[in-house]
Amino acid sequence: MKLIDVTNSYAKLVNSQLSNTDSLLVKVYTLGKTNIIYSEARKHKEVVIQNKQRKIKDNEIEFVLDRLVPNHETIEKLDMIRTDKLVEITFPL
Repeated sequence: MKLIDVTNSYAKLVNSQLSNTDSLLVKVYTLGKTNIIYSEARKHKEVVIQNKQRKIKDNEIEFVLDRLVPNHETIEKLDMIRTDKLVEITFPL
């Protein structure tokens, strides 16, 4: 698996997130047909994983967290909302 930074291709989404939320940083990645939106605010970080065609796999979630949040296993308050085609992970700083 390879995580590719495609933030420049999603300028409208990034500007919208920065304007309408408390986010200070927004990055967009792709993992094949799976899209990942990573954002940081003053008090929390958020990772959203989406695939419009199929269910998100556990190994994809683990891979993304390992790459974007290397110390995720030591975070005590990791909140995850999971549906078939979308996973939202939020954790405090």
